[in-house]
Amino acid sequence: MSRKVPAFAASYRPRATSYVCDIVLAMKNFWTKLPKPFFALAPLDDVTDAAFRRLIARYGKPDVMCTEFTSADGLIFAGDSGQAKLRAKLLFSDSERPIVAQLFTSSPERMKKAAEHVAELDFDGIDINMGCPDRAVEKSGCGAALIKNPKLARELIRAAQEAGLPISVKTRIGYLLDELDTWLPELLAENLSAVTIHARTRKEMSDVPARWDTVARAIEIRDKMKSKVFIIGNGDVKDIFEAREKARVSGCDGVMLGRAILGNPFLFSNSQEFKNRKEAKLKALSEHLVLFEELLAETANYATMKKHFASYIKGWSGAKELRMKLMETNRVLEALAIINGDI
Repeated sequence: MSRKVPAFAASYRPRATSYVCDIVLAMKNFWTKLPKPFFALAPLDDVTDAAFRRLIARYGKPDVMCTEFTSADGLIFAGDSGQAKLRAKLLFSDSERPIVAQLFTSSPERMKKAAEHVAELDFDGIDINMGCPDRAVEKSGCGAALIKNPKLARELIRAAQEAGLPISVKTRIGYLLDELDTWLPELLAENLSAVTIHARTRKEMSDVPARWDTVARAIEIRDKMKSKVFIIGNGDVKDIFEAREKARVSGCDGVMLGRAILGNPFLFSNSQEFKNRKEAKLKALSEHLVLFEELLAETANYATMKKHFASYIKGWSGAKELRMKLMETNRVLEALAIINGDI
């Protein structure tokens, strides 16, 4: 059933910007040049780091890649050690373009400074996290907590825009309940390029099936507002075949895939050939380990790599034993030696 869009939203037009700024932003706005539907890699903390993104780009690059979510506060205030870890989250190569840095904060001032830093690093865009359900993140007024504070959410968007890059937002359909009809218009009232809708509430976490009918409703809300913001659907999409079907049925402009990438850097290549092949998966894991050593060994804990072992190593005889051996390792070279002996 069609739901009523709030009166203020139906007549709202984004705040005016200078003609020159509009032209410059339009030239930088990669979103407008993407195919339809397009497919994006979700920001997964301690998963889609610089090493894994580099590997994904080799095996089948999505239309848009996104960094792990990164604290804007930390980029401004962290000490030397903290700065090194945070800046490692923002490492990227040209092979990953277009590449978007995802930031979170509850301070417009710190968002502005962090966004300017991201622009200096030559990212293609900035995404603001307004959906993370982590208690520590919410306690500081960030992530999903912003669904309850639309005024601050809009201030953060405006602050990020001062860096001159296209801005997108990743959020949920509501906090405790489905609030899409009031929450989404607040976002669309700003000069955004895209909004990713994780089709669950904050309360639901990932404990219930994603409700893709809400993505279709987001399109309806967007169209009634005569907004040109791209709507990206997200939640429970297992492969590109399903992503295309979700886009067709919901009418969304793009689909963001997250957990499906675990152990499957081939995901966006749409290739089934490598999906369950032992040799291909072990080769990919070996490359992943080498990239981790090259890019992140000095700033990230090796335990981060261990999170990937269960995803890569499954589906064949002896996989459990190999996985257990790898979990006992403490260095990349140890893991590579075991894998090479098993290939």
